[in-house]
Amino acid sequence: MFMQKRIIYGIDIARGSPRARELPRYALAILRDGEISHFSMLRRQKIFNMIQRDRPEIIAVDNIFELAADRNELLSLMERLPDGVKLVQVTGGLHPEPLVRIARKHGISLDPENPNDEAEACARLADLGVGHEVSLFEDITKIKVSRARSLGRGGWSQNRYRRKVHGAVLQRSREIENILKDLSREKGIRFEAVNVKGFGGYVRSEFTVYAKRGEVPVHSMASNDAQVSVRSVERDKIRYVPLKPRSQKRKFTIVGLDPGTTVGIAILSLDGDLLYLKSFRGIAPDEVVKIIAEYGKPAVIASDVTPMPGSVEKIRRSFNAVPASPGIEVSAEEKIALGKTFGYSNDHERDALTAALLTYRSYKNIFTRIEKKAPENSDLELIKLHVIRGESIESAIEKVRAASQAREKPAGARTAPEKPEEKAVDESFQRMRETVQRQGEQIQNLQEYVEELKQAMAAKDRKISKLESRLKGFKKEAYSEIRKSKEVQIRDSTIESLKKELSNKNKTVKELRRRSNKLRKIQKMEIRGEGTPVKVIAAFTKESIAETKEKYGLKAGDVVFLEKPSGGGAATAQILVEARVRAVIIPEDISHAAEETFFKGDVPVLRDIQLERADDFAMAEPEALKAAIATWEKEAELKRHKAKEDKLESLFEEYRSERRRGLI
Repeated sequence: MFMQKRIIYGIDIARGSPRARELPRYALAILRDGEISHFSMLRRQKIFNMIQRDRPEIIAVDNIFELAADRNELLSLMERLPDGVKLVQVTGGLHPEPLVRIARKHGISLDPENPNDEAEACARLADLGVGHEVSLFEDITKIKVSRARSLGRGGWSQNRYRRKVHGAVLQRSREIENILKDLSREKGIRFEAVNVKGFGGYVRSEFTVYAKRGEVPVHSMASNDAQVSVRSVERDKIRYVPLKPRSQKRKFTIVGLDPGTTVGIAILSLDGDLLYLKSFRGIAPDEVVKIIAEYGKPAVIASDVTPMPGSVEKIRRSFNAVPASPGIEVSAEEKIALGKTFGYSNDHERDALTAALLTYRSYKNIFTRIEKKAPENSDLELIKLHVIRGESIESAIEKVRAASQAREKPAGARTAPEKPEEKAVDESFQRMRETVQRQGEQIQNLQEYVEELKQAMAAKDRKISKLESRLKGFKKEAYSEIRKSKEVQIRDSTIESLKKELSNKNKTVKELRRRSNKLRKIQKMEIRGEGTPVKVIAAFTKESIAETKEKYGLKAGDVVFLEKPSGGGAATAQILVEARVRAVIIPEDISHAAEETFFKGDVPVLRDIQLERADDFAMAEPEALKAAIATWEKEAELKRHKAKEDKLESLFEEYRSERRRGLI
């Protein structure tokens, strides 16, 4: 069977910079199953053409911003990468180390002045599992189905054309929905759909799929009538995910869990690197255990609440891990601050990450002391595990050393007994040799560090010199400008004030002209007998009545229309009664108190009157208005007559009652 070779691209900048005008050139090292091939002075586009052809597993660099000038450009480049291709920064994540130092740690020699050497070192380090994958996208994919062309202004066949286009969008949306339903059944991937209906189909459809773009079998496309756009959702911040080292034993981890319907999982290494962060809805406990086991052996399983929930406790027991929780309630602000550096997609991921980070912080100082006290080539992770489980640092170091010596000694081997003097000399010599070796490495590390500090200091001195020179120039220019700026400021202030005054006056004139034109139009229509003018009051409130009175006047004999008659009472109605309006038109019922006030003030309240609206004015047909007023007056007369009869009847009843009681 033909086996595909593992391909890794190592890239280092050879000349120029992405921020310069001239396009940069790069050195490229291609690692194919241990065999390296070099390419020099390539343009970035040429490298991306080769990536499309070879589809390497990893693109390794020592600094991601050697490929792009800024985040937006980097985002554009990563969108062009084929599915499954990882961009890896081998020097670390948020706090990178020099490439030379990391290469030396892993036995790789290089000339820092040679871009080909640096490109090869990047490829080989990535092959060993060194570095952090650069993640710019959430595990969310957006799919949008929309019209492929505008519907235009229309014509005789516009409806038929619209139905055809919307039908094409509907058909394409259903095809994609069926694909996503199959994906959900097979792999448990969730998705949500939002459809906007149109004439004969859909105007557009949007799908949110909770999976990486490479896991979604839908691609961008376009036809005559419908188009499909597929894109990943961008993260707020760049996330750096450590690579899994190859051919190494499983490491110990710190796991944070947020239980519930949606389970949040965060996994940290004992060095504080984020190995995994994700949330799942409706996931079974055994699936959670399987995910945790893929990333190492949990030394600690933590929750962000106290006491630890039962579901977390069960998972902890399955690994025999140490339990951890903060012991106090952690506020949302603290959780946001903790997780801000790493980035998270929802509250469940944030809470799981908080639990893991707080636990790591509680052990961080102890881990630092272990790293200082432990002998060279000790199994630091195992020592840390023993300390986490409650042993002292010295006891843990001794236990790991004893276990290591027992493994190194062949089974059943017999050695001649040593004399006490010889044994003491050998042990003393061994300790001296270890001390000399350790001190030699410390001296080398310190020399490297001093050299780095010198280079950094020289660079800062050059930068300070340039900035001081620029500052002198700025001071000279500023002194010259200050001398003449005061008068300019006074003039500018005066001009600005006059401009505002002129603008306000222009607005006032424009508004008065508009009102005048409206009034003139109404007067003309009234003179010609085309209709009876009606003034519109926006709401049955004192403020709206006052506003209409100020704008257009309110005089005796006016007919008014209450656009929103609800809310007004007797006091509000009395204002219109005192204005001696001819009639009040309403589209719906008013309060009993207001209607009674209008009745007492002899102001007709009319319903179901047809009006021709024009902004704040309306026109009523004169004859219809007169007939409605006459009808109201007849009803009012009957009501008054009935009221008089009721009053007389009441007086008679009172009289009879007093006679019966012998009061009269």
